[in-house]
Amino acid sequence: MVPETVAWTGDSLRVLDQRALPEEIVFLECRSVADVAEAICTLAVRGAPAIGIAAAYGVVIGARADRRNLENFIYQLAATRPTAVNLFWALGRMRAVAEREAEEPDDIFLSRLLFEAGSIHHEDVAGNKRMGSFGAALLPQQATILTHCNAGALATGGHGTALGILRSAREAGKEIVKVYADETRPLLQGARLTAWELAEDGFDVTVICDSMAGYLMGKQKIDAVIVGADRIAANGDAANKIGTYGLAVLAAYHKIPFYIAAPESTFDRSLSEGCEIPIEERGAEEVRLLPGGKRVPEAISVWNPAFDVTPAALIAAIVTENGVYRPPYDFSK
Repeated sequence: MVPETVAWTGDSLRVLDQRALPEEIVFLECRSVADVAEAICTLAVRGAPAIGIAAAYGVVIGARADRRNLENFIYQLAATRPTAVNLFWALGRMRAVAEREAEEPDDIFLSRLLFEAGSIHHEDVAGNKRMGSFGAALLPQQATILTHCNAGALATGGHGTALGILRSAREAGKEIVKVYADETRPLLQGARLTAWELAEDGFDVTVICDSMAGYLMGKQKIDAVIVGADRIAANGDAANKIGTYGLAVLAAYHKIPFYIAAPESTFDRSLSEGCEIPIEERGAEEVRLLPGGKRVPEAISVWNPAFDVTPAALIAAIVTENGVYRPPYDFSK
């Protein structure tokens, strides 16, 4: 059973520290906005929906500490990671409540902020389950799936997006024969998190190196590639963990449907296409450190984009909590 990723304890935010997985299950108690921001920045909590939920509770923590400084707290949380639009969507909802309830006394003001954060959390879980049902209908009665990074319960409020589809398919009586999980370099979210999460729930999962996906598709029947997303532009271009774009190209060559699973909060209708999505670049140290303690020489530069953008033309369908979208995509309205 996968532990809850984020939970409100009554006076703090409890976060499952995903940096410690799969070796240990460790929880962090976030009692300040700085604690929440650090948890997001360091990937203790990760996955676009989970980041948004954590940030919403971070606003509650900030309001409890100093209501007058709330806008600065929101700015601090917004600065943690640039690509996942769910973060800014959740903070926007919290800001709207704070502005609407600005004249209320502290107890009412805080209770309404907490209610909004809880609503964001609970809506995510319920939405993931609806998304899972829509996505499950796309799969054959027996399915072998390839996925990338981690878009499961660990990345959300619960159930998951891409992996939620697998859970829902199994609940509907379909057989998930096997799941192949790309290791997902450089932080190995697939090998560390997806493999662990699926194994905990009894799925037959096999980890492969990212560079093996094309060979696997040529050797083994893969019924679908299912991944999550951190931001989707109005034309359907989707940003996800680095390596996703290449996977979509391979899937197109092998005539395998490539599906994106993401909540509606992942759509950024203000961006017309994927080239406008801000792409986070992370520290070189994540790539420089090699297995066995060896290192890429300091004199050699490292480029470490955390995400890439998959063109809409390569996406067979985008599955959300409101249904399945198919090409041609137009989310501008």
